[in-house]
Amino acid sequence: LNIGILHEDDQLWVVNKPSGLPVLPGGNFLQHTLLWQLRQRDPTAAPIHRLGRGTSGLMLVAKTKAARAHLSQQMRQRQLGKTYRALIGPVPELPDQFTITHPIGKLPYPQLGYVYGANPDGLEAHSDCTILQRRPDATLLAVTILTGRPHQIRIHLASVGYPLLGDPLYVPGGQPHAAGTAIPSDCGYWLHAHRLTCIHPAGSALDWVCDPPPILALDTVGPG
Repeated sequence: LNIGILHEDDQLWVVNKPSGLPVLPGGNFLQHTLLWQLRQRDPTAAPIHRLGRGTSGLMLVAKTKAARAHLSQQMRQRQLGKTYRALIGPVPELPDQFTITHPIGKLPYPQLGYVYGANPDGLEAHSDCTILQRRPDATLLAVTILTGRPHQIRIHLASVGYPLLGDPLYVPGGQPHAAGTAIPSDCGYWLHAHRLTCIHPAGSALDWVCDPPPILALDTVGPG
């Protein structure tokens, strides 16, 4: 397996997905996906949520139909806690804490027909952001999402003028690059699913933390 298994029991896995590994088959990816690899061990494996191909970190995967139903219900009721580490450019003007609530929906995109982006006619979306560290050339954020729209953090941060560093698709305003050829699965940005909380099907409260890559760690450089 190309993934790290942080927890496994008879109901679920918690895994650490590396950046560059898609969750589901599609395009040129079949065996090089998280789902294919897990189903070599258990044909019933079912991811409860998704991460973008370029996003690393925690994913919750059910091993039984009952666990899938239980965990999916938590997703629908917004009881699954998800906090990410994200890297944007230097932003001295931003407050230490801020919330983004721009709706997210489909936008025309010639290369694919459509992509998701900031769209006033889209679905509600909510991201709570906290600045963890201000660096000379970057800003490290913790982002907790209360909704799970496609590419939500990438779109939300771009929508307020601060795309993820290295994002090949989204530009300020939360729109896809008008003259670009990038697609949503292209990598290059820094985003890591750092913390995940849920209620186990057996009833216990679970809380996992997954170490981020060094560039998203607090101790990469000193404060400031």
